[in-house]
Amino acid sequence: MLRDNSGRGRALQSVGMRSLVLIGHGSHLNGESAVAVYRYAELIRQRGLFDEVIEGYWKEEPSLRQVLKTTASTDVTVIPMFISEGYFTETVIPREMGLGHQGPVPPEGVARVIGGRTVRYTLPYGVHPSMTDVILERAREVLPDASPHDTALIVLGHGTTRNENSNKVVYQNADRIRESGQFAEVQALFLDEDPKVGTWPETVRSPRVVVVPFFASEGWHTLETIPEDMGLTGTVTDFPENPHGHQQVFYAKPVGTHAAVADVILHLAEEASGAGGQGGDTERGHEAAWQAFLKGARAGLRIGEALVTPELGVFELRHALDEGRPGADLTTLVTPEGVRDQVRFTDGGEHRPVHTLRNLPRGWRAVLSEADLRRAMHYLYPAVIEETYAHACHALRPTPWATTARRQTGIYAKVQKATPEQVEHVVEDICTGCLRTRLWAGQRLTHSFLDGVPGGIPCAEACTFIVAEVREEVSGKRGGGGHSHSH
Repeated sequence: MLRDNSGRGRALQSVGMRSLVLIGHGSHLNGESAVAVYRYAELIRQRGLFDEVIEGYWKEEPSLRQVLKTTASTDVTVIPMFISEGYFTETVIPREMGLGHQGPVPPEGVARVIGGRTVRYTLPYGVHPSMTDVILERAREVLPDASPHDTALIVLGHGTTRNENSNKVVYQNADRIRESGQFAEVQALFLDEDPKVGTWPETVRSPRVVVVPFFASEGWHTLETIPEDMGLTGTVTDFPENPHGHQQVFYAKPVGTHAAVADVILHLAEEASGAGGQGGDTERGHEAAWQAFLKGARAGLRIGEALVTPELGVFELRHALDEGRPGADLTTLVTPEGVRDQVRFTDGGEHRPVHTLRNLPRGWRAVLSEADLRRAMHYLYPAVIEETYAHACHALRPTPWATTARRQTGIYAKVQKATPEQVEHVVEDICTGCLRTRLWAGQRLTHSFLDGVPGGIPCAEACTFIVAEVREEVSGKRGGGGHSHSH
């Protein structure tokens, strides 16, 4: 099985500074979507092989458009946290991150210099050959005595008609395991393309059948769709009257949630184009932004809805409306991750994909060192400090709505047809509840929180939440006065 190679760790660490960025899909609606990426970031952070591990998302913050600004190093490796190659890894991520690349990514990845940073973009972790070991680990967990005499393995993929590459990795893993001779038969089946998972009783003959979902995370498909399509009632299900006689199905957990995926990610980072170099330096603009913030924090600072107060060598962070409330009345947090998990949901329990909406939950305080304050602020208001400082230096270039709309593809291409009135309707509904000033819509911001104006935060480009809602508006699916939950 995959194991960490500590010698490799020393080699990675002994040279300049390195940033690792893990890219997830995220969701505007479901707060659980981002959890797997957070978990892997934490596992890799604990190894200490990179100076920092940052998460970025298509539908959460920091967004794909912002995430590179949040890296402290000029040496950045970007790994898409996807199970297979496809539309997101070949089109959306490279486009939104400005990689100047479209289409299949070569095995060694793509390397570009973007804004003074060397950025390496790799294949998604799911296509790495060592994922075969992860499938076998999952199979052994659910059936330790699986044997080539009486046990079949089904590697179950999502499948899609949109990208022919997405099923390739499922077939490759099935082929590798079949050649190893560890199972009586090995089948690749799919949810959304042939051969479909519902056909398994006809195609699989063995009395014992292990099903391993080749999915990135536990979710609707692994918990609802697959069990329904296969007639499963739990981890082990008996089928006494199948076409090939009595069969028992053992349903494993998805490969993407296995801890060994952290090793796969590190293998990918190691093998990325040009990764053996000397590492990078501190990115000067990024460091200057944080020093400007810390200077304010040491004197006491309000930023958005949050209050930062210096206290005996540490910092206290809390909701500004909780100013003066005794600490005993508040939940005390002591880690950046504690802050992250606290601020991801509103007081009413709703997911907050846009962190500058005026719905920061109350009732907590965080007590943090200076280093932890930086990471906590990154989770509280992702990319806000970097973008605000860049704006103060006249280095933040706004992207008008028309340019954002023109860039969209796939299901979002229809936003190009949106009328100014339709865009304005969405903006009135969402942006009026946001702290940011819409530079992309021609608004001006003369003072920021760095000058003592708490709500002074620039917005250089319409976020993906706006893009998604404009699509709903054009499709006629949005109700008045609130956003729909159908995307």
